[in-house]
Amino acid sequence: MLPFKKIPVLCMVATVIFLLNSCETNRDEVMAIGKKLIMPSQTGKDITMLYSDSAVLKVKLQAPQMQIFDKDVKEKITILPKGFFISFYDAFGKVSSTMKADYGVRYEMSKRMEAKQNVEVVTSKGEKLNTEHLIWDEKTKKISSDKFVKITTAKEIIMGNGLIANEDLSQYEIKEVTGIIKVDSKEL
Repeated sequence: MLPFKKIPVLCMVATVIFLLNSCETNRDEVMAIGKKLIMPSQTGKDITMLYSDSAVLKVKLQAPQMQIFDKDVKEKITILPKGFFISFYDAFGKVSSTMKADYGVRYEMSKRMEAKQNVEVVTSKGEKLNTEHLIWDEKTKKISSDKFVKITTAKEIIMGNGLIANEDLSQYEIKEVTGIIKVDSKEL
């Protein structure tokens, strides 16, 4: 049996250990305390945006929700928190490829877009790229990823960790490649 004086000390130690183990603090929440709350300057629902060059349609963006932040931020950004679908058009007005994802962010000054979660790019040839994170650089017309990628064509499925490609996927480089490739006996 424990002496009476030691019981309160043991209870206090047990209580402190319980409190330390049961409290979880999110670092972002702590950093946000005392900071100014940044709100979008513009919001929209069920939006369709058309981008053209010399009156020729280049890109059509559709999203269920859009938020634009351009005050109290270093760079104007557009957030598509509930996903998006983009159609890219060639010089003849035909869809050359599409991209969709569950979440998107576009950085205005750097002309860069990030697509996250269930990202899928489909070309006019029917080739498909799937990943969880993709960056599209509008200036260099390149797409890249440092996550797992899978490209499916009529003859092959190529997988790897990381990708650099031109925006129409006609040329690409996959890092740490694995895959399934069909080889026609005539090609051997």
